[in-house]
Amino acid sequence: MGLLLRFNLVLVGVSLAGLGATGWLSRQMLQEKARAQVIEDARLILEAAIAVRTYTVDQIRPHLAPQMTEVFLPQTVPAFAATETINKLRRHYGDYSYKEATLNPTNPRNRTADWEADVVQRFRQYPDQQEIIGEREASGGRSLYIARPIQVSNTACLQCHSTPAAAPPSMLKIYGEANGFGWRQGEIVGAQIVNVPMTVPLRHADQVFSTFMISLAGVFTAVFLALNLMLGWLIIRPIRRMSRTADRISTGDFSEPEFAETGRDEVSLLGASFNRMRRSLERAMQMIHADPHLS
Repeated sequence: MGLLLRFNLVLVGVSLAGLGATGWLSRQMLQEKARAQVIEDARLILEAAIAVRTYTVDQIRPHLAPQMTEVFLPQTVPAFAATETINKLRRHYGDYSYKEATLNPTNPRNRTADWEADVVQRFRQYPDQQEIIGEREASGGRSLYIARPIQVSNTACLQCHSTPAAAPPSMLKIYGEANGFGWRQGEIVGAQIVNVPMTVPLRHADQVFSTFMISLAGVFTAVFLALNLMLGWLIIRPIRRMSRTADRISTGDFSEPEFAETGRDEVSLLGASFNRMRRSLERAMQMIHADPHLS
C-alpha cells in the first residue's frame, strides 16, 4: 500500500467522521432553532389575536351594541373578530391554524376537540399558567401547538354569556338558548390555540441543513484535493525520484542529475543528504576502479 493511498484512507476516514459528527450536531441545533422560530411566530399570531379581541371589546362593541336588539352583528364578538382577522393573516402563514377553543361556545365552530379540551382543563386546573407549548400526534403527522387561556375578565362578555335572558334577542334567534351561557367572571372558558405541523420547522431546518452540508462537503473536497496535490508534488514526487535514482546508483549508473538543494524543508534536506551520499559512493567507486588491488 503506497504512502499516498494510506494518507488518503486516513484523510477520508477523518473527513467522514468529522462530517458525520458535524452533521448530527448541526441538524439538532438547526431543528431546535427552527422550532423556536415557529414558536415565536405563533406567539406573534396570539398577540395579534389578543390585540384584535381587546380592540373589538373597547372600540367596536360600544358603537354597535345599540343595533344588537334588532340584528345580531358578529363583528362585536371578540372571538369572531380575532378568528376572522387571523384567517386573513394565514394568507402569509398558511401552515398555521388558529382557534378559540371553548368548552361551551355560542358558535359551534369554536367547540373544543378532545385534545383541546384537555388543554383548557389544564388551564382551569392551574390558573397561574399563562402558556402551554406542546406536541401531539395528528392525522397529518406530528404537530406543535401553543396555547393561552381565555378568561372572562371583562364584564362586557357576560352580556352575551351569562344567561339567555340577558343576551341580545337577535343572538338568540341565530344560536338559540342551549349553548354559550353560564359563564362567570374570572372563569377560564377556553384557550387560544395556534397549531402548526412539525413538518414546518423540520422543513426549515432541512433546507438550511442541506445548504450547510453541501457547503461543508465542498470545503472538505477542496481541502482533500489541495492536500493530495501538495503531497504528490512536494513529497511523493521527490521520493519516487530518489527511489529511481537509488536503484540506478546501486547498479553503478550515476547519470541522474543531483537534487536541487535550494529549500530548507525536510524533503530538501533529505535531497541534500542523498546528494552527499551519492558523491561519497561515486568517489568510492572511482577509487575501486583506479586501484586494482581494491577490487
